[in-house]
Amino acid sequence: MPVRPVLAAALGSAALLCVATAPASATAPASVPASATVSASAPAPASADPTESVTVTATGKLADDGTVTLSGTYTCTDATGPVFISSSISQDSPTFRHGIGGTQAVCDGAVHDWQNTGKVSSEKLAPGKANVEATVLELRPSGGLPLPYFHATRKQDITLAKA
Repeated sequence: MPVRPVLAAALGSAALLCVATAPASATAPASVPASATVSASAPAPASADPTESVTVTATGKLADDGTVTLSGTYTCTDATGPVFISSSISQDSPTFRHGIGGTQAVCDGAVHDWQNTGKVSSEKLAPGKANVEATVLELRPSGGLPLPYFHATRKQDITLAKA
């Protein structure tokens, strides 16, 4: 797994954790939902645990204002820290990805739906072929600083359609 998307997912999840644990007066994300253990220095390869997975719906939605909605399902187990579903999309460049929202996951072994929504500001996306990466990432307590633990990840081509 390339380090750059892993780092982006970890940083995005850390940001979501900060928002989720902010005081009640602050705005927190309302919704939430691939497997490798990550050390502080480099990611380990994803495990093939058949009980944990993430899927991406074959069609994403693109609103007139540039808002993108991606969705799918996930299953994960044995979480000891907060778990999030992050997603990103690329269209013109396979090396440049846009983060599209993040939602909190429940790792109880059941299949759950996830949906992330976000607006891309630096590049205009268009209806048509796109590539989505979805990751189920846990921030596992490890003494002082939580370390990322990847329950499931999936990279998939989809069709981006007008909402």
